[in-house]
Amino acid sequence: MRKLSAFVLLFCFASLTQIGSALDRQPNSDYRARRQALAGKASDGVVLLFAPSEAEGPNDLYGYRADNNFFYLTGWTEPGAALLVAAATQPKADAPARAYTEILFLPNRSPSQERWTGPKLGPENPDAARLTGFDKVDALDNLRTALTHVLPSPRAIIYTDVSGPGEVSNSDAPLQWLKQANAFPVAVSYHDLRPRLYLLRTFKDAGEIEFLRKASDASVAAQLAAMHAMKPGSTEREISALLQYEWGKRGCERPAYAPIVGAGFNSTVLHYSDDSGPIQAGDVVVIDAAGEYSMYASDITRTLTANGKFTARQREIYDIVLGAQQAAMAAFQSGKSTLSRDSANTLYKIAYDYINSHGKDLHGAPLGQYFIHGLGHYLGLAVHDDGDYTVPLGPGAAFTIEPGIYIPEEKLGVRIEDDFYVDAGGKLIKLTGALPSTADDVERAMAGQ
Repeated sequence: MRKLSAFVLLFCFASLTQIGSALDRQPNSDYRARRQALAGKASDGVVLLFAPSEAEGPNDLYGYRADNNFFYLTGWTEPGAALLVAAATQPKADAPARAYTEILFLPNRSPSQERWTGPKLGPENPDAARLTGFDKVDALDNLRTALTHVLPSPRAIIYTDVSGPGEVSNSDAPLQWLKQANAFPVAVSYHDLRPRLYLLRTFKDAGEIEFLRKASDASVAAQLAAMHAMKPGSTEREISALLQYEWGKRGCERPAYAPIVGAGFNSTVLHYSDDSGPIQAGDVVVIDAAGEYSMYASDITRTLTANGKFTARQREIYDIVLGAQQAAMAAFQSGKSTLSRDSANTLYKIAYDYINSHGKDLHGAPLGQYFIHGLGHYLGLAVHDDGDYTVPLGPGAAFTIEPGIYIPEEKLGVRIEDDFYVDAGGKLIKLTGALPSTADDVERAMAGQ
């Protein structure tokens, strides 16, 4: 009996401490501020979001990752939860006043499931509200009752992640269950929450920038390790494995995306991710690989040469790509520049015009035709973070600048990608500045200098 009691105490202690052990986490007040800001943008309805469920038994082979939007608002990384947020309202003729409401609903604990996936925090825990930073934590079974108290009458709007054509939403199944359970005492319409949420997520707070910095620092170290290890006769998979080891030992929980290590012709394939070929003398090698730290992604690309020295042609193309990146950086204006191809102040056109006016292909044609993707994308909880690309890049924006030239005929692809953010004063800050960028610096790093 004493052994059983000790086990129970240990199990309960693990449940209490798990919330802070898996990932770095911002203060609870940061997540609360986001919920309050979102409530203000959805004040004509209520916000209802669901976390993904957990696979049963041993079927969850690849681990559970929290939903980006749910994590952004809650800092919560365990499966099966729900979030209800409702702005304060004034009394109306057909509805009483409503106080600001935020409730985190947690599923009841399942000892049999926890044997597979580890202990969870349950709604019955008296410290649940303090640990999570919510005004109230309740059992998921009570969601139906809570909805009846916050939904106005005679009709209501629920903001959630409404699935579009070909999409699957975390909310699809639980909303269907609630409908069948007659959980809605009034007529309800569903509006997509994501556009309102993406406006908030586009501009990062100081805590988010710090996580992006940690992801970038770990990924820079991994890229440097790859530079030191690169040699003819090694393989793409060997370099990919090294990268993942290096950022993993620095705190990254997973790759931010499928690593790309492409040698020779593979360097010209934008999303090549087989990482299965040999690296031969004379090859250029595009390494597009970075880690994810506490859910926040880095995204870095460097182009190396297998034997540590660029040929004259490889250096020519490399310098044009680097020049395009530097031109875009020099042209940046906070509150004005955008990543969209179509806006008047797009940085894309700066980079494209540079590439198209420098150098030629083997047939004498300009190189602009070989720059076949956008100049950059937002960074955050997703490596291609959601947001409006026509919105000017201002303080708090985090993004990549990544021009490239890909010439299959020459088996020559070059991409240089770095991570940036805009500080409070509007200055462009390069998060990946510690990683060599010029051809000379790359060669020196590969030589161990």
